[in-house]
Amino acid sequence: MKDDSPELFAAPKSRLVPVLVPMPAPVPYSYAVPEGMAVEPGSIVQVPLGPRQVIGVVWDGPEGGEVDPRKLRPIEKVFDCPPIDKDMRSFLDWVAGYTLSPPGLVARMALRAPAALDPDPMVEGLRFSGTVPERMTSARRKVLDLAGDGLSWTKSGLAHASGVSASVIDGLAAQGVFETVFLPPPPLVAKPDADYAQARLEGPQKQAAEDILEGIRSGGFSVALIDGVTGSGKTEVYFEAIAETIRQGRQVLILLPEIALTANFLERFHDRFGSKPAEWHSDLATRTREKVWRQAATGEVRVVAGARSALFLPFEDLGLIIVDEEHDPAFKQEDRVFYNARDMAVVRARIGDFPVVLVSATPSVESQVNCLAGRYRRIHLPTRFAGAALPDLHLVDMRRHPPERGGFLSPVLLKAVGKTVERGEQALLFLNRRGYAPLTLCRVCGHRFQCPQCSSWLVEHRFRGQIQCHQCGYAEPTPQACPECGTLDHLVACGPGVERIAEEVERHFPDARTLVLSSDLGGVKRLRLELEAIADGEADIVIGTQLVAKGHNFPLMTLVGIVDADIGLANGDPRAAERTFQLLSQVTGRAGRTGRKSHGLIQTFQPQHPVMQALVSGDAAAFYEREIAERERAGLPPFGRLVSIIVSADTRGEAETHARQLRHSAPSMDGVAILGPAEAPLALIRGRHRFRLLVHGRRSSDMQAFVRTMLERGPKERRSIHVQVDVDPQSFL
Repeated sequence: MKDDSPELFAAPKSRLVPVLVPMPAPVPYSYAVPEGMAVEPGSIVQVPLGPRQVIGVVWDGPEGGEVDPRKLRPIEKVFDCPPIDKDMRSFLDWVAGYTLSPPGLVARMALRAPAALDPDPMVEGLRFSGTVPERMTSARRKVLDLAGDGLSWTKSGLAHASGVSASVIDGLAAQGVFETVFLPPPPLVAKPDADYAQARLEGPQKQAAEDILEGIRSGGFSVALIDGVTGSGKTEVYFEAIAETIRQGRQVLILLPEIALTANFLERFHDRFGSKPAEWHSDLATRTREKVWRQAATGEVRVVAGARSALFLPFEDLGLIIVDEEHDPAFKQEDRVFYNARDMAVVRARIGDFPVVLVSATPSVESQVNCLAGRYRRIHLPTRFAGAALPDLHLVDMRRHPPERGGFLSPVLLKAVGKTVERGEQALLFLNRRGYAPLTLCRVCGHRFQCPQCSSWLVEHRFRGQIQCHQCGYAEPTPQACPECGTLDHLVACGPGVERIAEEVERHFPDARTLVLSSDLGGVKRLRLELEAIADGEADIVIGTQLVAKGHNFPLMTLVGIVDADIGLANGDPRAAERTFQLLSQVTGRAGRTGRKSHGLIQTFQPQHPVMQALVSGDAAAFYEREIAERERAGLPPFGRLVSIIVSADTRGEAETHARQLRHSAPSMDGVAILGPAEAPLALIRGRHRFRLLVHGRRSSDMQAFVRTMLERGPKERRSIHVQVDVDPQSFL
């Protein structure tokens, strides 16, 4: 008689491991490891999640004992790619804990190229078989001279190197001269050569490079701040740190605020190292992003230049991070996971025990304070490279030198532009406001065009014939009649944007070549072409937004005019003065970089404002000293800490009620206070009403514990209510 007892037919046992999936789950999920499958912490796997298959990472934590696979879903597949190493896993955990974000959403940022998890297919190639063709021609002789040593080639590579057409290769292959072989796919970019070109350094640059190299060679974690005026050679100095790291056989990450627009930087890198770095930003083709991800993980790519998200690439052996323009607000991500890439770069370097170099002509107050406290090493470059002089800056008091009726450019600035163009040089007019006008209204009934989904005005874009919301992207054709009273031809544009300034410039200088540089007037390719055109002298007058402040080098630029210097000071942002000083310093720094005598004219209604006085006096140290003292007196960052909590809902009442309940759920903690709730300055975005709580604490306060407890005690989010937490906010809208 057969024994059908369950013991004889028990299922084989499997191991139990935690897997972090790219979902907003607070902890990893448990999965069974099928018999015969090998996984370790960091292995990238495919697992079932509900009805779907998702990518996850085997995470750190205690493994479970043996488990019946029928009781727990198994891992479906282990991808053939390097596991995410322990340092990177620790970094992802740290970011999740600091930003109060679900760990799965943080891990998702490191898994943004799913097609790169499997190796690229091998490439078909050719190798000389030893057979000689029946008929020898000069073209065939060229091919055999190259391929006769038995090395493998791709067909296109052999044809190009030999200077013949592909049909010559095909003819030889048909006669059996070549045998087919399979080659690994070529690297995305060639390996940089640390000694390809000699560094061109002098005086202060040489000393700065030696200071940087001392930290690189000594190894271990350190933070250096290269603080140098615009055009002082900061890039060439940190290129030496990159060269030393390449010599050590390690990888380098360069973070740039606007990588999609920095063609000039990529060319300079190529001139120094003989190849370009791999790029990483949102405008790359999907296939290129996948190759960068894979080759950074395998170590084939040695240097990556990227936007803030490049910080989450799983490098094989990262040995240095450069954060260029470290003060730039673009390093702050304000979506899903809120983080500041500059600060997280320092954390990643500390966890990985390697150096990080911050670079800026106008460092952030936070970095200045860290230097004063001895946490960062400051390397100062006080003069421009090759003795080029900084531009002479002057304030234009708009109360004394007003523009003509209907205009926005002072006669003083217009006269300077005219003289500059007459000399065959370039003038830049800067206004940090896109479009034609920030507000359109009816002069009959006073109707103002507002976004139907946001509490912001619709901006007129006359070049495109649209009025558009810069918060949610809503757009409609520019109307001919007022929708309120129906009056035709009585709509008036209020205030200037760059398009309106261009109209005024063309009226005064009809024969000048004018170019408007703005992010909404074309894609990345067009912007790069326009920047090259300016550098080549193909424009006389450039009108631009903050894009022009991003480290570009325009050899013929000798005049910079700031159209509305006060624009950034009229808000409640505690960083308003700092950001205005930084932006205007960067913009005026575009002038005279090649040694030509240059000028900057700053139109302002507040000539006595400390920011304006600091700009024209060149006394940045006094400005920073004043800003630091004010921050310390108010307990604001970096002497205190802030957490912004935005509650949004379908109705105003729901948002306010939920925010008030959250405040009442806050624990008691010494030195921590809650401001609000109050309507956010932008009280309506995309049809959702917004209330803000601002948590203020001492530098030593455990803000994460405070906010976490408040959220746990408070009301649960419902479908119509969303709570957004921003630790160390940069924006107060």
